[in-house]
Amino acid sequence: MAFFLHNKEQNPRLAILTVKDSNRVFRGNLHNFLDLIQTGERLGVDVYVVTTKDFNLSGNEIHGYRYNNQTKKWSRELVPAPQVVYNRIPYRKMEMKPEVQQTIQACNRSSSVHLFNSSFFNKWTLFSWLNGAKDSKPYMPDTKQLSSADDLTSLLRKHAVLYLKPVKGKAGKGIMRIDRITTKGSQTQYRLSRQVDKQMTYSVHHSTSELWNEWNRHRGSNEYIVQQGIALARYKQRAYDLRALIQKTSKGEWSVSGVGARVAGKASITTHVPRGGSIDDPFKLLSQGFGPKEAKSILKRVETAAVTLATQIEKSSGNQLGEMSMDIGVDVGGHIWFFEANSKPMKFDEPKIRKKSLERIIRYSLYLINNGRRR
Repeated sequence: MAFFLHNKEQNPRLAILTVKDSNRVFRGNLHNFLDLIQTGERLGVDVYVVTTKDFNLSGNEIHGYRYNNQTKKWSRELVPAPQVVYNRIPYRKMEMKPEVQQTIQACNRSSSVHLFNSSFFNKWTLFSWLNGAKDSKPYMPDTKQLSSADDLTSLLRKHAVLYLKPVKGKAGKGIMRIDRITTKGSQTQYRLSRQVDKQMTYSVHHSTSELWNEWNRHRGSNEYIVQQGIALARYKQRAYDLRALIQKTSKGEWSVSGVGARVAGKASITTHVPRGGSIDDPFKLLSQGFGPKEAKSILKRVETAAVTLATQIEKSSGNQLGEMSMDIGVDVGGHIWFFEANSKPMKFDEPKIRKKSLERIIRYSLYLINNGRRR
């Protein structure tokens, strides 16, 4: 569904919400915002950027930012009040500021605008939601909130590999790995692997209390979860997982916009690209390990799982969501595992996924304007 009107004030209106910045015009991925504005123009939707400082719901106009193709600059000007607000505030700390929360809560309460993706996800909260639901539980690795050395001890009795993940982490930062090792003398040791940028460091410990103390030295102020390590499928001796982008369609239904693959870097403990991972084709990787027929079957099951998980996350959150990205693992036996979901997906580099993702944001916004029920 699209509207092709020449007068922008008559077009459906979508505001990209972000925050002001002292060094440049506003925070966020400006190229991403521009891509969305251009997609909106093509589909007949007036898209612009609004900061929380300028946002208000009291009038027919607010101050927003448009991009001038001739000057190649952003200009602040009066724009018609939005009908849909797309939250792209880029960092948790910014989103939690009282003045920012005030704007988000005002949108949530309003009957004049639709806000979607009102906040970042918390890893522990996500696992609590998904573990508690029958349809999503089969995809959940064994996971605990990390609050004492006993949590490490109990999980290390069951699993030879554990991952420690910051509850509010992003792009793999702060993730650590524990390997339970039995020596030739039948002694049990624990190796802690940490990654700083693309460099790995290792330390060996003789007890879980030692391990706890070492982790405590590096955790900073971050809360962590501890999670069962999964024996992931591999390609050329390197583990990989899948990145699914799940979005609402023009009918307001969850659908997978695309699935990419991320292969771990050499000696890396995660597949995240900023930590040395690389992008690859999921069908190629799965075909090499499982054969083409089974690869197709796995990808279909991944899409089914992603929609099931997204549906449950939205239901449990009580908020209106329009998109999320998801890290999904496939183990050596072909079982599918949920690792993480992100309510502010980063740009997918795969061109087909990228194009569809932009169009779906616009078309879902049109759905909200024409059919959406406010929560």
